[in-house]
This record gives sequence, C-alpha cells and structure tokens, in this order.
Amino acid sequence: MKERWDLNRRAVRLLCHLDRKYFLCTLFSSLTTAIAPYIPIYFSAKIIDALTAGAGGKTLALYAALTVGLTALVGLAGALLKMHADVGEAELDRLVDWQHAEKAMDLPYALIEDRKTALLRERIEMETQTGYNVYYYAVTAGGLVRYAVQIAAAVLLTFSLFRPGLLSAGAKLALLAGIVLTAVVSVLTGRRYGRLRSEFFAGCVDDNICGEKLYDYTSNDSSGMDIRLYGMRAALLQKERDFNENFCRRERTMNFGVAWMGLLSNFVTYALQFGVYLLLIAAALRGGLSVGSIARYVSSIMLLLAGVSGLARTIRISVTNEEYMKRYLDYFDIPNPMYQGSLSVEKRDDDRYEVEFRDVSFRYPNTEAYALRHVSMKFRIGEKLAVVGRNGSGKTTFIKLLCRLYDPTEGEILLNGVDIRKYDYAEYQALFSVVFQDFRLFAFSLGQNVTAGADVDRARAEVCLREAGLGERLLRMPDGLDTMLYRDFDPHGVVISGGEAQKIAIARALYKNAPFLVLDEPTAALDPVSEYEVYRKFNAISGGKTALYISHRLASCRFCDEILVFSAGSIVQHGAHEALLQEKNGEYARLWHAQAQYYDDSLQKKNSVKRLING
Repeated sequence: MKERWDLNRRAVRLLCHLDRKYFLCTLFSSLTTAIAPYIPIYFSAKIIDALTAGAGGKTLALYAALTVGLTALVGLAGALLKMHADVGEAELDRLVDWQHAEKAMDLPYALIEDRKTALLRERIEMETQTGYNVYYYAVTAGGLVRYAVQIAAAVLLTFSLFRPGLLSAGAKLALLAGIVLTAVVSVLTGRRYGRLRSEFFAGCVDDNICGEKLYDYTSNDSSGMDIRLYGMRAALLQKERDFNENFCRRERTMNFGVAWMGLLSNFVTYALQFGVYLLLIAAALRGGLSVGSIARYVSSIMLLLAGVSGLARTIRISVTNEEYMKRYLDYFDIPNPMYQGSLSVEKRDDDRYEVEFRDVSFRYPNTEAYALRHVSMKFRIGEKLAVVGRNGSGKTTFIKLLCRLYDPTEGEILLNGVDIRKYDYAEYQALFSVVFQDFRLFAFSLGQNVTAGADVDRARAEVCLREAGLGERLLRMPDGLDTMLYRDFDPHGVVISGGEAQKIAIARALYKNAPFLVLDEPTAALDPVSEYEVYRKFNAISGGKTALYISHRLASCRFCDEILVFSAGSIVQHGAHEALLQEKNGEYARLWHAQAQYYDDSLQKKNSVKRLING
C-alpha cells in the first residue's frame, strides 16, 4: 500500500510540476460537473412543493431565478475551466513529449544503445499514444473528485429519508441493501472493466510497436526498393491483415465484455430504481412525503448510484494507469552511472594532448563477451593514426571509449596522465570532432547542420564547407547557408546526395575545431579510390591536429604515421605501413594482400568485359 501511495504521490507531483494550472482546472471542472445537476433537482422540488402549497408568485419567481441563475453560474464556471483544461491538455502533451526527448538526450550513450532501455522507452511512448499518460492522473483525479462530491451531495439530499417515522424499518433496510448491492455490482463490474481495458490497451501497445515497424517498412525509401524488386507486397499485406485482425479481435472481446457488464449494472440499477419508486410512493400515500420530495429523492438516489458506479470504474482505471506510471517513472529514474567528473581540461594553444590506453578491456551492457581485451597504447601527439581491422574487430568500440561514450569495463584511459573519468564530462568530449560511419544530418538549415546549433558563424561555416569540398555546391544552394536540407519540415527543402552529406559532416567536424579529429569509416559505401581521396583531403585540412582514421580498407591509410591493427578486440600489430608489410605472417600483411588480390581480380574482370565489348 505504501508503495502505491508513494507512486501516486510522485505522479501527482510530476503532473503539478509540468502544468499545475491544467491539474487544478481539471479538478475544479470536475467539481462543477458534480454539483451542476443537484441545483435544478433541489430547487425544482422546492418549486413543486411551493405550487402544491399555493405559494405566491414572488416565491416561485425567486426559486426559478435561483435555479436558472445558479445553474448558469456553475455551468459558465465549468465551461471556462473545461476550456482551460483542454488547452492545458494539449500543452501537457507537448511538455511530456519534450520530457521524453530531454531524458533520452541526458541518458549516457551506453544506455541509449542498451536494448533493455530502448524497449522500455519504446513501450512507454506507445502506451502514451494508446491512452495512458501523465495527464491521465488529472483525468482520474478529476473523476474521483466528481464522483465523490456527487455521492456526498446525494447522501445529503437523501439523508432525511432515514428520519424516524418516514419509512418503516424494513423499507429503510431494503433501501440500504439495494444501495450496497449496487455498490458491490459496480465494484465487481468496474474491476472487470479495468481488467478488460488493461488487457486491450496492453495488446494495443504491442500492436502499435509492430505497426510502427510495419509502417517504416512500407514507407522507407530503401525498403521500398526491396519490396518492389523482390515482390514482398503480398507478405507485407498479409502482415497488415494479421495485425488488423488481432486488433479487431481484442476490441470485440473488450466491447462485448463491457456491454455485458453494462447490462448487468443497468439491470441492478433499474431494479433498485423501481424499488425506490415503490417505497416513496408508499410513503407519500401515508402522507409522509411531499410531491417535490419524491422528485428530489428519486433523482438524488439515481445520481448516488451513478456516482458509486463511476467511482468504482475510475478507481479501477487509476489502478491500471498505475502500471503505466510505474514503468514511466522507472524510465525517468534510470540513473546516469557515468561519473561526470569535476576537473577542468587543460586549455592548450598547441593542442598537445597525450592519450594513453592502459590495459583497457570492455564489454557491452548485458553481454558476456569482451569487445576489447587488454588494449594498451599511446597517441603520438600531432601525428596521424590509422585504426584498421576486419569488421567486428573492435575499431569503433575503441573510438567510443576514447570519446567517453562508454567507460572501460577494466583498465583506464588517461589524458595527460589523468584518468579521463576525473575530467568534466562535457569539457572532455569537447576535445573530439568525430564523423561516424552512420553520421546523421538533420532537416535543419545547411548552416545549422555545420555549426550543430542555432547560432551560425557564417564566414567560418563557409570556410569549413569549402575545405570539405562543398564550395561549388554551396554557390548553387538556393538560400546559401539558410537552405533547408531535406523535406521533413520544409516542402522546399533540398535533398542532398550521400557524398554531399558526407562533406557536410566533415565540415561540421572542422567547424568544431577540436584538438582530435576522427573519421570512423564514413566512406564505407564509396569505392576505394574515392575513399582514398576523402581521407587524403581530410589529412590535408586537419593540419597539425591529432587525426584518427578508422577503415577496413588499408590503402586509404598509407599516409598515416602509425597504424593500429585490431583483431578480435585486441591490438595485434602497430607501426608504419611499410614496416607492417614486412611482417609476412602478420594480420596487416594478410589483409593487405587479400584486398590487393580482390582489387586485381576486379580490375581483370573489368578489362575482360571491355575487351569483349570492343570485339
């Protein structure tokens, strides 16, 4: 119970933190909704009794004015509160979405890549879309207020039924038994309703996750080619049909269940209503009740029963929403295990930083196999370093550790003799400009993509674009640096080629002007000659900075001062190109000759085709 109380308290505090005005407007709107029906019930009974008693016109006019005036006042207040609540709900949805985005950006990269965390994030996002949300706490809180006030008001208006002499003891007992029976039925049906709703929406979450994947398959540019060339249309349509059938089956199950519960609840309510009429008519015939009292009691008891039923249903829905909120808060409670450091990174005008890997080993979260084992090396400051090896040999993992996207499982990485974990996290990462293999540009302006922010130093951005080889293309951009890339947000955005995107990514790395420049196989899709030209140009523009090149193509890195050869997560060789080739049985020599043979064979095939064509 304490755990549930703490959970709900945290949820309400979070809701108030996000939008206190929306929460309060929802509560008071629910209050007006609960009070509104009792005003005409109470004063209509007064008017009927006054007419029966032969009251004068002034009394009747007063009751009529109070009925209309108070009803209008409460209705107007409720409408204004509802309007603000509706506006607040839309604003709250935006704040919740932004909160998700902030949390994702604040999580350490290790957890972003962690599949368990990714699934949790994906699930709560889908649950939000399906009907569960932080704002639902305001809805359920409003429902609890509404039905509690509705029940309390009904009790106040019907309490006089139990005064001595009005009803017999048996009639009072029968009335109480009927109310209790209705409450029990409401609780049971509410529990069943909540369970059906929970099962339905849980299934919807799974369906939405699958549906998002299916939509991505059918709408993605690259998968669209495979669908057409390999005739996958029928298979995807079958998946879509299965998806829809599963959804409809669950929806039918829930709707039929809700309908049967509604019939049961209505039967009990109508039976009690009939009994109430009989009891009140009997009391009226004995002269114990006025005509107005009968109308008041009947209406109030009906509202009492509706309030009990609504309260039971709301409580059950709130319990179901607790399951969502627990996952929601669990996600936002994920701590950042990476020590953020406190030491300032030494500012050096000469960019002379020394990095040392000292017996570093690493395995990814929730895995047993090591991606790196016992890696020890030092950077030769200001020189060019190539990192080569087969796919999966640990090259990219090495860079992630260097940039402190991960921390070593064992060992330590030193910057100028100090463990990098002691440095301020943001200051340390500011030392690196990286172009990853799967780099990402955004549907922002060209200038913002280069500067990675809203503020654009236009002259510097243009220089970096020219150095990256995009000078001529920049001149043809319709709005220069203000040209929007892609068409996600702007229908007139410019769609750039892969090669142009690569140059923009390099320009972004240059614009950052960090002491360490890293190219992590961003040219994997290019042919060897084109890749070599990219690396050669990047080597020229990197100047005296420390530059690292990661590639599985060895010829692209011949100009580097030193080459690290990775295999199975370890550095098996290091040295200059010519020296490594002299080690005939070494990994580097085997890779070099294998690639050379591949390119020789490819060249021979091309020449053979040319000879056949030329006759």
